[in-house]
Amino acid sequence: MPSQVVETLVNGGQATAAPPLGPALGPLGVNIGQVVADINKVTAAFKGMSVPVKVTVDMDTKQFSIVVGTPPASQLIIKEVGIQKGSGRPNQDLVGDLKIEQVIKISQMKDTALLGATRKAKVLEIVGTCQSMGVMVEGMPAPKAIAEIRAGKYDKKIASEKTELSVDELKELEVEQKHLKEELEKKRVDHENLAKATAEEMKGKPAKEIRKRMQELHIPEQIIDEFIPKDEEKKEAPKK
Repeated sequence: MPSQVVETLVNGGQATAAPPLGPALGPLGVNIGQVVADINKVTAAFKGMSVPVKVTVDMDTKQFSIVVGTPPASQLIIKEVGIQKGSGRPNQDLVGDLKIEQVIKISQMKDTALLGATRKAKVLEIVGTCQSMGVMVEGMPAPKAIAEIRAGKYDKKIASEKTELSVDELKELEVEQKHLKEELEKKRVDHENLAKATAEEMKGKPAKEIRKRMQELHIPEQIIDEFIPKDEEKKEAPKK
């Protein structure tokens, strides 16, 4: 009898026999409790994230195997940094920082999904994702970190595949993350004040014109939308 495959998404380390997993496994005659326990064991590192899981059951022996996919690298970075999302303006606003050990760890978790042939190449791929999210590496913007990795500065750590951080390093990251959060909040307040002043200065002018001026002042789109909702521009648009 051929094998049967069940594919689903589970919360890392928190799978249960409830739908959709339990009902899908029930007709296959496999030990559901054991499957759930094994899934939680192999997905524990992805706690708090949705993880793709494939359970293959041999219908003759009722033996099963589990293949676990991995969340996108961006989700792993978000979890490791301890933020809710990446930067909307990664070239201007930096939202977090990772040590090289954390980057190595993420590259290990995404191992077979990465294109690089070596651990160093895979680490560089993860740093590239950090760049698109506004996340620093070793206290420097990702492009500079990429240059230093290529130059060999972290070759020893990458070769040893070191992923553990000391207590002092963890404290250092915590302090820096707090500083970055405060800096982002200050930038937001400054941008809001500038947007408010611009809106007052241009009061009575078309919303499209005010929006354009705010964009010229490099005010983030999210803040512009708060002051000049896009539907206002639509209302002003001439009817055809």
